[in-house]
Amino acid sequence: MPTTVRSRAKINLGLYIGAPRPDGFHALATVYQTLELYDLVTVTARPAGTTVLQVTSNDERVPTDSRNTTWKMVALALESLGLNAEVKIHINKRLPVQGGLGAGSANAVAALVGLEVELGIAKNLGAPGPASGTWDCWPARRIQIAAEVGSDVPLFLIGGTVLGLDRGQQVYPLSDLEPIWCVVAMPEIAVSTPQAFSEWDALCAAEGLTAEASTVKLNELSRAYASAFAVAIPPGGQGVGSSGVLLDEENLAGPAESALVRTGIMSWIRNDFERVVFPQHPSFGEIKRLLLGSGTPEAALYASLSGSGSALFGLYRTRGDAEAARKRLQPAGVRNTLTRTLPREAYWREMFAQ
Repeated sequence: MPTTVRSRAKINLGLYIGAPRPDGFHALATVYQTLELYDLVTVTARPAGTTVLQVTSNDERVPTDSRNTTWKMVALALESLGLNAEVKIHINKRLPVQGGLGAGSANAVAALVGLEVELGIAKNLGAPGPASGTWDCWPARRIQIAAEVGSDVPLFLIGGTVLGLDRGQQVYPLSDLEPIWCVVAMPEIAVSTPQAFSEWDALCAAEGLTAEASTVKLNELSRAYASAFAVAIPPGGQGVGSSGVLLDEENLAGPAESALVRTGIMSWIRNDFERVVFPQHPSFGEIKRLLLGSGTPEAALYASLSGSGSALFGLYRTRGDAEAARKRLQPAGVRNTLTRTLPREAYWREMFAQ
């Protein structure tokens, strides 16, 4: 019987980027936050003599071959497990393509979760494994596979509020924001993440920012994030599956607004991509202004570009404040939707669709 998984969106509560490193990647510090918005990923799988993968979608822009993140994730998972299977994956797109909401990365994790259900992988934990001696190593291995597929893929194996470090693939669960109202604006413009990074590299060169010089700032920011969301990062920690994450249980986040306001987090978080994306797309700056609603009783707690865009979002105290933001967007003709942030427990409890 097919397994259908809700593939959630994410936003970035701040995104700080370092100068390009010798390996071509960029160190960064960000807080990922999952939302109630989702695609639907349906997986059908059965053991077979040879692996055969088929990906389909209701959106013609979604690649259906090995370029697709779901294809990569499932292929690597089967290879790592030493299994062959006939797998069919259908992606029902509701989220924008190249929107900065992590939709493709979330699809990859949803496909993996569906595959695990279809092949009964979770039931085998503790039993002898076909490729690695025991199935017990699989939870850690799936994080490694996710990081190979894409920098923001591992966050969807955690959900909720997640600290992302290194190139974003080193992930730490933070104490969750309680559900808070969110308006996501989705301009009909696709922003290329590689192009945005290229423009960021040019900006770094013009300003003389080196990878070494930005490391100190990124380390400071990661600890500021950890302090704001009550988490301690163990020295030398490599994210989930290594030495673990130490949560400060006495100072877990309270109401969503207080979690954002305390330590003055809203006064210093920002998305560095805005510096290169907004000049290329001036309308984005106007959309952010409308989302913020500064000077009004319904003003946003925070508004920002998500990832490299094109989606932007605002966070609001009440549903009424969020609806007021949607009214401000109407004259601009920008497609938008009302949603809420999704805590970790709800993320996993509501993972499967009927």
